[in-house]
Amino acid sequence: MTRRIASILLPMPLPEAFDYEEPEGMDLMVGDQVAAPLGPRLLRGVVTALRDGTGGNRPLKVVDSKLDDPPLPQRAIDFIQWAARYSVDSPGSPLAITLRGARAQKAKPEKVVEATGAAPARPTAARTKVLETVAAQRLSPPDLARAAGVSSGVIKGLVDEGVLAVRLIEAPVAFDPPDLAREGHPLNPSQDAAAKALVSMIGEGGFNVALLDGVTGSGKTEVYLEAVAAALAADPDAQVLILLPEIALTQAVIARVAARFGSAPAEWHSDITPPARRRVWEAVATNQCRIVIGARSALFLPFAKLALIVVDEEHDASYKQEEGFIYQARDLAVARGKIEEAAVILASATPSLESLRNAETGRYRWLRLTSRHGVAVLPDITLVDMRETPPDTGRWLSPPLVKAMGETWARGEQTLLFLNRRGYAPLVLCKACGERMTSPDTDSWLVEHRYSGRLVCHLTGFSMPKPLACPHCGAKDSLTSIGPGVERVEEEARGLFPDARIAIFSSDTVWDAREAKRLIQAMEEGQIDILVATQAAAKGHNFPGLTLVGVVDADLGLRGGDLRAAERTYQLLAQATGRAGRKDRPGRAMLQTYAPEHPVMQALKAQDRDAFTTAELEEREIAGLPPYGRLAALIVSGPDAVQLEAFVERMAQTAPNAEGVAVYGPADAPLGLIRGRRRKRFLIRADRTVDLSAYLAAWRARFRPPGMIRVAIDVDPYSFL
Repeated sequence: MTRRIASILLPMPLPEAFDYEEPEGMDLMVGDQVAAPLGPRLLRGVVTALRDGTGGNRPLKVVDSKLDDPPLPQRAIDFIQWAARYSVDSPGSPLAITLRGARAQKAKPEKVVEATGAAPARPTAARTKVLETVAAQRLSPPDLARAAGVSSGVIKGLVDEGVLAVRLIEAPVAFDPPDLAREGHPLNPSQDAAAKALVSMIGEGGFNVALLDGVTGSGKTEVYLEAVAAALAADPDAQVLILLPEIALTQAVIARVAARFGSAPAEWHSDITPPARRRVWEAVATNQCRIVIGARSALFLPFAKLALIVVDEEHDASYKQEEGFIYQARDLAVARGKIEEAAVILASATPSLESLRNAETGRYRWLRLTSRHGVAVLPDITLVDMRETPPDTGRWLSPPLVKAMGETWARGEQTLLFLNRRGYAPLVLCKACGERMTSPDTDSWLVEHRYSGRLVCHLTGFSMPKPLACPHCGAKDSLTSIGPGVERVEEEARGLFPDARIAIFSSDTVWDAREAKRLIQAMEEGQIDILVATQAAAKGHNFPGLTLVGVVDADLGLRGGDLRAAERTYQLLAQATGRAGRKDRPGRAMLQTYAPEHPVMQALKAQDRDAFTTAELEEREIAGLPPYGRLAALIVSGPDAVQLEAFVERMAQTAPNAEGVAVYGPADAPLGLIRGRRRKRFLIRADRTVDLSAYLAAWRARFRPPGMIRVAIDVDPYSFL
């Protein structure tokens, strides 16, 4: 008897798809979601291949059922499998991200009241008002009672008489289509030229990548929205994905897209509810949603016909997923564009060196916007040498910055104090014994949060009340806070300007997208005089009244051994200072630094990005580092230090010999203990001609971690902790 074999990929860390027998009459197709047995459980999986099983003698488990959820398109499956090979991970890991929306809870059907056409046996003024309200709009019974100004008993009486009927209405899946006849904002000549180039690229069809490289405030969003309009107009089924690095940016961009196209796009990030997640997933898969704005995981949505991917702020390190399935969303966006035969736009005021190199060599089209939109000009940048003008003892704001803040406030303008460090103080130690407060079973220091009165580990999430005595030596009132966080800077600003309206913008004070929207709106409307913020407010926002940016610790990102330290510091500070003077009033930025002679500081002062990137690229080329070479990291962890040391030594001996590849390590990780697990690291550098993923896969096949030891592979690492 002829049978068909279905290869089913399960959202688990398994090396490959498993074979199952298709029951008679099920008629499976590639992409179908099914329930398949694995051990005693039934798991959701996706059919990735079907073949004739005639002649097979191996007993197979049978597919339990075909699910009603939309199937995954073939190109979505191809992308999942490609991403797994590139990241040297099991294909079930990216599949789990893709199916997150399919497994989310559906919205409950909504109860609405409708008129049946029957007349009430006893008309009254209240009943008449209810019927008039029902004729105008469909509402739930409680909402109808409120809208009509009657009691719930009136509604119940009309339902009992058969005059009204309560029906269950399924929540709609489809999103309102964009109005492509609406015109965008007027563009200046530079914007118009870039927009026409993007529209032309999209008109060519197929896979193309463009780098939209424009200074802060140059209007990149309006330019790429013209490309979005062109992609949607070219094909009535086309879909567009706009990726953003931060949830805080989502609401502002959604508002601009809604204004441009007359309807709100779908949004996808960790802060949306499960029913909203399910609705977006189904709408994307069934092509009932044409524009999606989301964080990095939106890249794994099952688009039916993806025509354009926009990666806004493409340089941002937030696009790197560091846990679970490890990936760089910018790079995977380009890969998905190729698989989907879609156009890709990478937009940034401070592009990554990888993207700049691809633009210089012609792999990407390079479109530059060199001036701000309208009458706005780039801010003047001043370096405040903290060695010459230090702040008062116990203070963190220098006299020149304090003076500038006073002048700005007197003019009725706004100040942004930027410090990329959450909490009140980054280190708490005992004055009696020198003990540094760390998270249990972790080398990470505890950060004091003065407003909550707690010590928090930003790595593991552990928190505890600040103790009255040192846990190590028992000395009372000996714990002191070292260094500033945004809370401490805000406290100092309040002392200096007690009548000013001051707020903090960080992930500790802005918990969700709604709160971010509220704070951003307050800043835009001039309800805040001084905003103390981390990087959450340093990019993508347009604050018309902001004319002064003070960077409290410009040297912060330059510390440590991160190969991207200079690049990331330049990018972050250029973005932060770029918030000033974005409308009709000139802006200025002041960078407090103990190393004003550093090339990064000099490049920022001169606003000479090209000189900085040229020098940085030359150094990278000499060392064979990205973008001229490839890097990967193997992070090995385990609870037993002796067992871990022995295993990494055996791992080192199994590393394949390959030309153009160098393996460094094993070495202790800078954070050698996290959540009770000791950590070791290998660093692999390879020439661009080497298939680094294949090398890592071959190495992984040569060892099997024992017991509690885990090995994580990070291709193109961004963190070296």
